[in-house]
Amino acid sequence: MTLTVCVGASGSGKTTFLNDVYKSHKCTYIRQYHNLRPYIKVSAIPNFDPRKLPYWDIYERENKANSIIVGGTIAGQFMAGLSGGQRKLLIFELIFQRTAPQSDLLIVLDEPFAGVTDDFVPFITDRLNEMRKKHNILLVTNDHVDTLKKMADNTVTVSAIDRTKVKINEREGVDRNLALIAMSIGDNFAYSTTNNDLKFFTDVEFSANGGIPGIAGFTIFAYGLFLLTFWNSQLGSEALVLISAGIISFFSVNPYLLQLVDWRIFMVEEAEALLHSSKSMNKFLKTNLTVLLILMISSTQFGIMQAVIDTLSGVDMYFAILFDNASLMLAPICLGLYTNLSLQAVQILGAFPFLMMIFFSTTFSPGAGVDGLKNLRYLFSRYYLFCMTPSVDVMMEGCPESNNLLYLILSSLLIVFIFLTVIGGMALRSKLQKKKHSESKRQSMMTMEYAELQVELFGEKALKKLKHIGSNVDLKSLENSVRSKSMEDDGTSSDEPVTVGDETV
Repeated sequence: MTLTVCVGASGSGKTTFLNDVYKSHKCTYIRQYHNLRPYIKVSAIPNFDPRKLPYWDIYERENKANSIIVGGTIAGQFMAGLSGGQRKLLIFELIFQRTAPQSDLLIVLDEPFAGVTDDFVPFITDRLNEMRKKHNILLVTNDHVDTLKKMADNTVTVSAIDRTKVKINEREGVDRNLALIAMSIGDNFAYSTTNNDLKFFTDVEFSANGGIPGIAGFTIFAYGLFLLTFWNSQLGSEALVLISAGIISFFSVNPYLLQLVDWRIFMVEEAEALLHSSKSMNKFLKTNLTVLLILMISSTQFGIMQAVIDTLSGVDMYFAILFDNASLMLAPICLGLYTNLSLQAVQILGAFPFLMMIFFSTTFSPGAGVDGLKNLRYLFSRYYLFCMTPSVDVMMEGCPESNNLLYLILSSLLIVFIFLTVIGGMALRSKLQKKKHSESKRQSMMTMEYAELQVELFGEKALKKLKHIGSNVDLKSLENSVRSKSMEDDGTSSDEPVTVGDETV
């Protein structure tokens, strides 16, 4: 296994080089400023021993070992916990412990020494030397460059003058794209999900800063005021009760929906740092938790409405309220968790179902509107809900004579259908592009230049890999190159052959 250091002046593209390696090959990638949700308790991280951290004895002496959190800032809120340098060491040690049972991984580290004081440098270098025994490591650094160059097997030098070329060891003018392919060697980390991961997810989400307690408190407060101000509502005011209760439900859930973007960004980086199981699993769990929250608040809305007026009852009305609420809340879930859109974009696009409902459902203007345009009302679940609401159903134009609830449910899921269609199309396009890129990559891997670069980086082990991928280059010539370099390094000679796969060359 090898340790490769990427060096260059500030702005020369070192981090960009790592990013491109990460994009072209599955690997464990730790960014320079890697984010973890600051309210996570360090002691709660599953399958992790914080006692291996060089500073952990401080918190044990202060009796804070079970309460200290990661610390940092999320959504503009700072939470005191570990310092920046301590978080850096936490992530580094987390990677070390997670990858120890496996081998042949590709681990990419951006500025592992940034923010770490000199007294902890030996800790990091010791861990690097341990990991390099079993894994390929590629890292960028501006700190302790000389120390790392002495440790490194290879040095990649990037330049802002010509971004199409890099220098690898003493080899000048190496094509950057070919270098990326050559560096992308190693397996991806295999994470085995356990019950500890589910417990960790639950503990974090229901912690004081996880969002759920705050939503519960606001909902109780808001519906408490609703009970006091709408108590003993009279017949004929059903629409007002329904709209008011719906607004309360929307604003009760909305803060939780808005934080999904930050949650997604932090969670993705946590998964990259091997903190917990896969990104897909966590998104699935978060989606289910959010839908459950919508279900509970909608159920609360229905129950409170029964207390203030007795004409909005029945199973059909319950499901109508539930799916009408969902029609306004599913868009932020889809966009917040399953896209890479910014918070502002999610806020704008996620608000469109609510805005379009006001304009086109005709529930705020029964019978009004331009002919033809009014037909869009059939796309909105709120229209069908009002067709089921006493005292206003007679005002609604063209209500279905039957299957009203079915139409309501189908229209409430329209946004999900549109989203899945768009995402499916984008996934298909991405798959075709990856297939094309993979073919181009394979062709590059068949060239002599690639083979020579592999030998330069990984020595004799590269011969076996070249044999495995079916390279048709002259392996005998490469074998002689490896032996000649070995003779130059140790001042000896050897006539013993090198075994490549099942053949001897």
